[in-house]
This record gives sequence, structure tokens and C-alpha cells, in this order.
Amino acid sequence: MRKRPVIVAALLILIGGVGFAAKHVYDPSEPAAASVPAPAVPVVAGKVASHDVPIYLRGVGTVIAYNNVVVHSLISGPITKIAFTQGQTVKKGDLLAQIDPNPYQAQIDQIIATRDRDQAQLVNAQANLDRYTPLLAKGFATSQLVATQKAQVIQLQATIKADEALLRAAQVNLSYTRLTSPIDGVTGIRQIDEGNIIHPTDAFGLVDIAQVQPISLIFTLPEETLPQIQQEMAKGPLTVFAYSQDDKTKLDEGKLLLVDNQIVQTTGTIRLRATFPNAGKQLWPGALVNARLLVDTRNGGLTIAGSAVQQGPNGSYVYVIAPDGTAQMRPVTVAQLTGGQALIDSGLKANETVVVDGQYRLAQGTPVQVLQGKAADEAALQSAVQQAIP
Repeated sequence: MRKRPVIVAALLILIGGVGFAAKHVYDPSEPAAASVPAPAVPVVAGKVASHDVPIYLRGVGTVIAYNNVVVHSLISGPITKIAFTQGQTVKKGDLLAQIDPNPYQAQIDQIIATRDRDQAQLVNAQANLDRYTPLLAKGFATSQLVATQKAQVIQLQATIKADEALLRAAQVNLSYTRLTSPIDGVTGIRQIDEGNIIHPTDAFGLVDIAQVQPISLIFTLPEETLPQIQQEMAKGPLTVFAYSQDDKTKLDEGKLLLVDNQIVQTTGTIRLRATFPNAGKQLWPGALVNARLLVDTRNGGLTIAGSAVQQGPNGSYVYVIAPDGTAQMRPVTVAQLTGGQALIDSGLKANETVVVDGQYRLAQGTPVQVLQGKAADEAALQSAVQQAIP
């Protein structure tokens, strides 16, 4: 019976302690501790620029020689001289090789001798005809004799014409003993050496010559661009730029020569040919290059650094730095991305500030700190290193 008051007292003490603790642990009347603001994320930023922007159609193509010739011999004979070195730049008419001319010169000498003999016979036959003709009128010669002599004169005249034709043919064959370059260009690998007999039927001839100044480029574009290309071609010649495979180095500037007369149905593309002066010989037959066909110029176009454009599930977007210093995600429409510069169709205004580096730490409303000077350069370099890691 004495234990009951003790238990009751213990319960009262426990309830009081719990209430005291609850009051001091959480009291709605006491003010809550202030939340800690999120730290600003360092970023590199750039302005939205407004200027005239060229509009390109971009394709990939193969450089080909403007003209390409395989030098074949038109006659057979031993080569007595090679007059060029492999890889040499030659001009039209330059001697490349000499075939032994002696057999062909001998043939000419023989034909000349035959012609001279026939001419002498013609002189004699004509003299006889001149004597017989007056005698026919006096009755001292028969008409048959005169007719026979006249036929002989005509026959010898025809023989001399045949001799002249043979002589011209032999002279042509003699000229063929000199193998000359038919175009200006660069020689390739020689296919036959001095001392060998060359034939007209040789598959690879003497050497291949490629004309590289000017030079051509065959490239392709999607077939849906054909109407735009034809429309712009009607206004005048279109400019084509050739760039290196990494699309960073401009190799040359030329003109669009033609659009192929049919679409490649298997690929849905159209083939185009452009020509370039190639003064520096940076374009070489067989090389793969990037082609940019200039079709228009956007006056007052809005541009930003290409690195500012990000890709999301709903398309392209950028982070715009708001006046309160926070990053705001903004969807944009990109017209083209060329040379690290993005042309924006919609979503931005001139002089707005966008994040060009450091987006990987941003979200909607994230406070940002715009880096300047050396800090900005170091951040951009670090970003480039990270992007290069596979």
C-alpha cells in the first residue's frame, strides 16, 4: 500500500519533465533560425551581339583535278630520253619523253625519194603529151597515143598526191616521237622507264598529269536545298569556301561552277562542283574537305558563342544572367552554328548576357558570379580540358 504514492509521484515528475523539454525544444512563439543562401556559381559570360551574319549551306566534298590526263604514246618505239621528274610542275607543250625517231625519219626519207621519182616521171610524161598533141592535129600521131599519154600524166599526178599524203602521215608519226604535256599541271608517278618500249595499248601510259591551278571540288548537299541554290544562282555566281576536315582552317575561296543534272536517289543529295584558284596549293586531288556555300547574309543577326548553347529534352537552350544575378534557362532556336558562333533565330535579345562556360553546375535560378580577366581564361581552359576527356 505504501508503494502506490511513490509510483504516482514518479509519474508526475516524468510528465513535468517531458513538458518542460517540449517547451524549450520547440516553441512556436520563438523565431526560426535564418536559412543560409546558396553560394554563387562562378561562370564565364558573354554578350548577345547583333551584326550581319553570312548564311551557309554546309557539305563535305572531295577535291579533284580541274583536268586530268594520262599521257599515252600514239606510236610504238623505245624511249631514249625521260625529260621530266616525278611530281614536277609542267607547262603545256613541255617535253616529257623522246621515242627513238630514226625509224620514222627513215620512212619520211623513203617517201620523199618516191615522190621525187614520181615527179620526174610526171615531167617526162607531160613533155611527151605536149609533143604529141600538135602532131595529132597534123595527122602524125594517133588519137589513141595522145589519150594514152594524157592518162599517164593524170595517173602520175594522182600518184604524187598519194606520195604527199604518205609524207604528211609519216611526218605526223615523227612528231609523235616527242611526248609532250597536253596541259599545265603536276606529273604523277612515272609508269615506264627510259630504255623500255612504249606502246599505244599500254594501260597506264607514260605518266598522269593533274591540273591543280585552278582545281575543283565535288561536294553534296541535301536535295531539299536545291530550290534555294537555284534561286540564288539566278542572281549571280555563288561563293564557296573550302575548310579543313576539322573545320577550323580556311583553305581557299572559289565559285560554284554547276549543280549536277540529277539527284542521287540513294542518298537524297545533290552533287555540286566548285572551282578554286588554289594559289597556295592547299587543295590537292583526293583530299576530303568541308564546303560552305554562301547563299545569304542575315542583316542584324543575333549571335552568341557556340559553347553557350546547351541541348535538353525539349531542344536547345541557354542560361541568361538576369539583373538579380541568377541564371535563367531560356529556350532558343539556332539557325546555324559556324566557326564557334551560333546564329539565333529566336529566344534572345541584343546585349543580353549569357553563360558561355560553367553551365554544368547551373539550374533555374542559381546565383552566379561572372568571372573576369585571367580567372575567366583559366575557367575556359579547364572546361576545354574536361570536354576533351572521353
